[in-house]
Amino acid sequence: MDPQSTPDAKRSSLPSTGAGNDFPVLVPTNGPEMLDIADLHKNTGVCTLDIGLMNTGICKSSITYVNGDEGILRYRGYSIDELVDNSDYLDVAWLLLNGDLPTPGQKAEFQHNITYHSMVNEQMVFFLRGFRRDAHPMAVMCGMTGALSAFYHDGLDIFNADDRKIVAHRLIAKMPTIAAMAYKYSIGQPMVYPRNDLDYVSNFMQMLFAVPCEPFKLNPAGVRAFNAVLIVQADHEQNASTFTVRSVGSSRANPYACIAAGIASLWGPLHGGANEGVLQTLNEIGSIENIPAVIKRAKDKNDPYRLMGFGHRVYKTYDPRAKVLRRYCYEVLEAYGKKDDPLLKMALELERIALNDDFFIERKLYPNVDFYSGLILKTIGIPLSMFTAQFAVARTAGWIAHWNEMITDPAVKIVRPRQLYVGSDFRPFVPPAERTEHKPLIG
Repeated sequence: MDPQSTPDAKRSSLPSTGAGNDFPVLVPTNGPEMLDIADLHKNTGVCTLDIGLMNTGICKSSITYVNGDEGILRYRGYSIDELVDNSDYLDVAWLLLNGDLPTPGQKAEFQHNITYHSMVNEQMVFFLRGFRRDAHPMAVMCGMTGALSAFYHDGLDIFNADDRKIVAHRLIAKMPTIAAMAYKYSIGQPMVYPRNDLDYVSNFMQMLFAVPCEPFKLNPAGVRAFNAVLIVQADHEQNASTFTVRSVGSSRANPYACIAAGIASLWGPLHGGANEGVLQTLNEIGSIENIPAVIKRAKDKNDPYRLMGFGHRVYKTYDPRAKVLRRYCYEVLEAYGKKDDPLLKMALELERIALNDDFFIERKLYPNVDFYSGLILKTIGIPLSMFTAQFAVARTAGWIAHWNEMITDPAVKIVRPRQLYVGSDFRPFVPPAERTEHKPLIG
């Protein structure tokens, strides 16, 4: 059933807000029913306050379903584990964009289009060189993605389906190239051009790791594991960065600006930056001998210390993305001969404790997707500074799918939340000579 065409099956009364306040109850395909409160203020004179929007739907969507209590993640109805085990990233990108998995013919055409859009305008190299060498790759990606509209003027009629398709192809194709350019620039190596004979994931890896002075060899287990990471990161319903893309897009900003805004949101340590935090935590622990002390701190409710990589805000059971990545993590550790790496041995010991300790089990603090993706990325050689950048590459397909869904939804309005004003009431203007000292809010 398409939730966008679902009729209002019920009506519900909110007795605390006065008479005549029946509101439609919207029934989704999966998940909780929702009250349609679009006319709440008009009918009752009151608004709602929902800090963090944890109980407020901001759109109707048919792209991704998440059930945190049961540990379910589905793209267009397909479970994440089946997609990871049977698809590559471009299969999933097509699925998110178009609603179903591609036929062989559709896949071949899509792969061709993505492959031949993967280069960026050569003038963007000069733009890149305007950044400092030590700039964070995410800062570079924000700037360069937003600047794509300055280099690609065609395809910007957002109400034209063909233009939206061109933009979708360009962004999915060019994001790995931009990410790799940012990385190579930061370490002083020559930029590596994309190769049309490689698949999407392999091409991304060769742009990151190849150098002109020797042939580049791909490790098949590394490609499979990296493909798995990109698929599980491709979308996750209305997270902060996806909401940012929708919010900016609601103003009808160009799609490159919308995706650049999504990258900025993803950069935050409470969002995409969390996978960096896992490796930073392991580095801070230092050695297996220090783990008992760290576990003790994590269990102390009076200690603000938090063990990164365990538990999830949405999932109250084992994160389904972590469950599928765990298998690929062990495979890639074996293939790269890294099981004896001190840092990775320490991570595996933490995993063992978390899966067997009553404290973690009772609180459902299972290893999450950031834990396993961090281990996979480190094993295949992706540096810590690029963790969130590769996440942005993966999430681009989801962002574009949501942006396209929003643009084509006739019910969409520009985002304009309310606020609960708690500042000063009216105050008469005070002349400068009569003003008293006060503590500045921001210095």
